[in-house]
Amino acid sequence: MKIDWTPLREIIAGKKRFVLTTHVRPDADAIGSEIAMAGLLEQLGKEVRIVNASPVPPRLEFIDPEKKCLQLGTQVNEAEALDTDVHMILDTSAWGQLAEVGRVFKKTAAVKVVIDHHVFAEDLGALNLKDTDAEATGALVFQFAQEMKLAITPTIGTAIFAAIATDTGWFRFPSTTSETMRTIASLIDFGILPAVLYRQLYEHCTLSRIKLAGRVLTRMMLDSGGKLGWTYVTLVDYRETGALPADTEDLVNECLTVEGVEAAFILIEQSNGNIKASLRSRSHLDVSQIAGTFGGGGHKQAAGAILPGPLADAQAKILAAMKALFNET
Repeated sequence: MKIDWTPLREIIAGKKRFVLTTHVRPDADAIGSEIAMAGLLEQLGKEVRIVNASPVPPRLEFIDPEKKCLQLGTQVNEAEALDTDVHMILDTSAWGQLAEVGRVFKKTAAVKVVIDHHVFAEDLGALNLKDTDAEATGALVFQFAQEMKLAITPTIGTAIFAAIATDTGWFRFPSTTSETMRTIASLIDFGILPAVLYRQLYEHCTLSRIKLAGRVLTRMMLDSGGKLGWTYVTLVDYRETGALPADTEDLVNECLTVEGVEAAFILIEQSNGNIKASLRSRSHLDVSQIAGTFGGGGHKQAAGAILPGPLADAQAKILAAMKALFNET
């Protein structure tokens, strides 16, 4: 379902200053969508700032070469975040996913715009530009660029390519369509080099990240007749390997590489005592249903939620819910 960009076009025509944001613990789709949209708005003569609750993960810093993504509380204060005409929220439609930025945005009198591809949605009091069939928010930003006939610069193209490539698992997830590949072909025509992007995304791991992955995968367990795989990460794992929380990205997908596994989850202990659950499916199983019961959301085959600790309690709840999902089918 294509988005009608007319309302956004009208907002842009009448407004000068834009503050962009995305969800906590941003991935490549989140950062890429922000960087690309910022570049497009700047082409239209707008003043743009990016204010996030979380810093850019080190492995994704290449997407933001000019370091435009600023963190609320350390690089930008609340008054500065509110000093704008438009607040644009990318890659999420949930207040909880915005953390401290969401608290600030609730105070604003500025126009709010949401551009997102996730099914879960709350009323953010915004113009909602959503396509839940889209493979990535970055793909929607590309559609906007095409609609507005704006230039795809190397920075914008890199950001959009990284957004789409990561959210489709380098084009191996079912969300990949012929339209996806036409978009990618266009980006290649604009000069983006897939081989270079792949190395930057997947072949720049630190030794600490490799050690963390080895530890986490060693403790992987199977359930439901080998159809469910799962593992977990503790705060101790970070201390003993020297890894960062961002180094857990994509580890859950490794569980799906085991023959016979149809769904997987990983539990990641947070410094505040909560437990982040990332759920995946490569079949008809809808893991967004489970995420929704715990206040989270996402897609049918990729979803997540935050549960209260301790880890053992969260593990019992998620494991029971995932096993029940198999029993329902």
